[in-house]
Amino acid sequence: MKVVNLKQAILQAWKERWSDYQWAINMKKFFPKGATWDILNLAEALLEQAMIGPSPNPLILSYLKYAISSQMVSYSSVLTAISKFDDFSRDLCVQALLDIMDMFCDRLSCHGKAEECIGLCRALLSALHWLLRCTAASAERLREGLEAGTPAAGEKQLAMCLQRLEKTLSSTKNRALLHIAKLEEASSWTAIEHCLLKLGEILANLSSPQLRSQAEQCGTLIRSIPTMLSVHSEQLHKTGFPTVHAVVLLEGTMNLTGETQPLVEQLMMVKRMQHIPTPLFVLEIWKACFVGLIESPEGTGELKWTAFTFLKIPQVLVKLKKYSHGDKDFTEDVNSAFEFLLKLTPLLDKADQRCNCDCTNFLLQECSKQGLLSEASTNNLMAKRKADREHAPQLKSDENANIQPNPGLILRAEPTVTNILKTMDADHSKSPEGLLGVLGHMLSGKSLDLLLAAAAATGKLKSFARKFINLNEFTTHRSEESTKAASVRALLFDISFLMLCHVAQTYGSEVILSESNTGGEVFFFETWMQTCMPEEGKILNPDHPCFRPDSTKVESLVALLNNSSEIKLVQMKWHEACLNISAAILEILNAWENGVLAFESIQKITDNIKGKVCSLAVCAVAWLVAHVRMLGLDEREKSLQMIRQLAGPLYSENTLQFYNERVVIMSSILEHMCADVLQQTATQIKFPSTGMDTMPYWNLLPPKRPIKEVLTDIFAKVLEKGWVDSRSIHIFDTLLHMGGVYWFCNNLIKELLKETRKEHTLRAVELLYSIFCLDMQQVTLVLLGHILPGLLTDSSKWHSLMDPPGTALAKLAVWCALSSYSSHKGQASSRQKKRQREDIEDYISLFPLDDMQPSKLMRLLSSNEEDANILSSPTDRSMSSNLSASQLHTVNMRDPLNRVLANLFLLISSILGSRTAGPHTQFAQWFMEGCVDCLEQGGRGSILQFMPFTTVSELVKVSAMSSPKVVLAVTDLSLPLGRQVAAKAIAAL
Repeated sequence: MKVVNLKQAILQAWKERWSDYQWAINMKKFFPKGATWDILNLAEALLEQAMIGPSPNPLILSYLKYAISSQMVSYSSVLTAISKFDDFSRDLCVQALLDIMDMFCDRLSCHGKAEECIGLCRALLSALHWLLRCTAASAERLREGLEAGTPAAGEKQLAMCLQRLEKTLSSTKNRALLHIAKLEEASSWTAIEHCLLKLGEILANLSSPQLRSQAEQCGTLIRSIPTMLSVHSEQLHKTGFPTVHAVVLLEGTMNLTGETQPLVEQLMMVKRMQHIPTPLFVLEIWKACFVGLIESPEGTGELKWTAFTFLKIPQVLVKLKKYSHGDKDFTEDVNSAFEFLLKLTPLLDKADQRCNCDCTNFLLQECSKQGLLSEASTNNLMAKRKADREHAPQLKSDENANIQPNPGLILRAEPTVTNILKTMDADHSKSPEGLLGVLGHMLSGKSLDLLLAAAAATGKLKSFARKFINLNEFTTHRSEESTKAASVRALLFDISFLMLCHVAQTYGSEVILSESNTGGEVFFFETWMQTCMPEEGKILNPDHPCFRPDSTKVESLVALLNNSSEIKLVQMKWHEACLNISAAILEILNAWENGVLAFESIQKITDNIKGKVCSLAVCAVAWLVAHVRMLGLDEREKSLQMIRQLAGPLYSENTLQFYNERVVIMSSILEHMCADVLQQTATQIKFPSTGMDTMPYWNLLPPKRPIKEVLTDIFAKVLEKGWVDSRSIHIFDTLLHMGGVYWFCNNLIKELLKETRKEHTLRAVELLYSIFCLDMQQVTLVLLGHILPGLLTDSSKWHSLMDPPGTALAKLAVWCALSSYSSHKGQASSRQKKRQREDIEDYISLFPLDDMQPSKLMRLLSSNEEDANILSSPTDRSMSSNLSASQLHTVNMRDPLNRVLANLFLLISSILGSRTAGPHTQFAQWFMEGCVDCLEQGGRGSILQFMPFTTVSELVKVSAMSSPKVVLAVTDLSLPLGRQVAAKAIAAL
């Protein structure tokens, strides 16, 4: 008989009562090869015929079961066919369909094309919707049956539905496929959520607790599908987190003026990567602050740390609160952190002793003010600390009773900064004497450093500096003036000049130069500072045109300094004198060296220079420092003697107001200026005792020791101690300056790879990450672009990648990559801007943009591989094998970090697909595991977007990575192609 269509073939089989295998043989005869059974809709046709009557046709159902078992039909076509049946009143038919689902619902798979795998995801979503509707209908009937007194039938069917739901949803693989389907068909997922709500309402009235709890469990599983990637267990077995500690110490020691947002983001990144519980995270921040306070050098350093702890960190916590899930939760976490902190009595006692006050009390008040603690918690914590302090008699010594504690002074200085900024906004020409009174008050004692520290910690230092630049500029425009007005103008010029120099040396010149002047006019102080002021890492040329101004003005200045008993103030152009003084000093030096001037004349000239305004002496020494650098050993004596003469104060009755206070600041500025040159010339100049701190963290490196030895030695000490202290941070920073990024990073990675104990390598990773924060962007480029490819492509180095150091290096690489990628769109911190950039190598040539050009990295790879085609240049393989999400998102590949990441993932993909296995393969796996471990929901668009899509199929071959969650985590599910790749990999598991 010639069969016309599928329906006729099924009816003939039924009439002639064929057995299932006979039916299958005859079907294959009727329908020659070509069209597949899915295209002919065999599953749907069989179900349609089987479900015609009130009960299902057992023979036709046996054909369908045979077709499923022999894989004539795909799971997706069967699920789609089942989900089209909607007459839930026919119990026997529904039960038959549930039995068919039972055959395969917990072992779905698909080994076809990506489109077929996406089809399976959609079919499973439809089947889930059908199951929920079926469950709701059964529950409704059970409720009606209970009312009518015949519950048995409805209850049996409801139990069957819930059993199939549970069986389907308990498979992680199925939930992963549903996760993809939800992103493919958002409207269908909304229908499922509605169905779930309706079901919940019906089941709430059921008396059977077993059925109710089973239904709740299924509901929980369905609701967990959209968030199945965001579940991370927090580290509860650890109490100390050296990375958080070091990041806080680094910021407090070197970047007080930095904005709070980058610090908040960096801390949150560390918290996420290391899965740190919030109370322990906040505790670690406080611990670092107290250690910083105890360690800080006396003077400015101590004030900086006090401002950082009591003003800046509460602001940081306010911003961290926004990242937490609820205000109440966060205040409870802060309270828990303080509870833990109060148990660290020796640390708190030491801090209280150093600050001569109850530091915790100040901190609690500040946190309460910022809404980080409830009033009840604050009072409770204060009482506990007060009781603890009773047992520490050394905290109540009489000798310290008269010393005002810094925390109290800093907290009072903060509103004063705002008031001073308002005063500075007024018109300077109206009341210059009043302004001078305010400035004079600022100069007394440690007021200036207190105010600057408070301004720096609250982000007001830039506007503070800008106001002083404007004031300094105002004094350069003079009009007709009396003697008194001239002396006020001279003082305003001098104080503003000295303050700005002091700010630049204490907080970095970028604080002053960062805001470009909108008017296009360049102010005198900015010009002088950029061209004439010596700074760390800035070498000045004493013969530069900026030191050679108008010769007639220089001659008149020399005559003025040499002949006058003292400088006349009226109509004096101080800014011009400051610019001309360098050339004048050169003339005077030459005259002295050639015997034209005697030492007495030099003393008179230097007294004149520093007699009225100290800024002239600062400008003179700035040039002398540059000049001394260029002289031979035997030629330096007179220049150094002149610096000595300018550094000491003038003992005279005839000086202007606030002379002693100004000399204190001048001496501090000169000491900073001369430090480098005095060290190089092995000279000593005794600067007057300034009352300010001597230079902390200066000259830390031991003489006559190779810097590599110093680096390994300091790293070993830090590793042994388990945390990085402020002094070590400064030594690492100096070594990074001296050796360069590649040298620094390479040698520290060698130290990491020497470690053989697991706990040591894990500690080393946490410490190295925090050390690398000194310049994370550049270190990451070196680590991912040079060091890792070098280790992975050289078989002689593979042994060093064994566990545990290999695992540790993979974790460190992931942390650095994630941190740099998340922050490199933002601004580099002032600390990193200051460092000279070195071109380690041109990243464009190392990793060429054009795929026609084989990159150096890929040539390196092909030289180590038996089958060069697997690893040679990108053109030797199809473009699709290199295609990654970043190309579909059109990420800028001219950016060095993006380029380095893309090539590293290309290399990892090549290693995973290579025929040669070894420690490098294991390393690639650890790196990918690290990426998955550090990711969280919504963060998937980060570094993994640079991974080629083909890597997914290689990854699932590795036993440790062959899980549905890993596949979901590493693919970009926001892209249709990403979803196809994920569906194909998961369906084949």
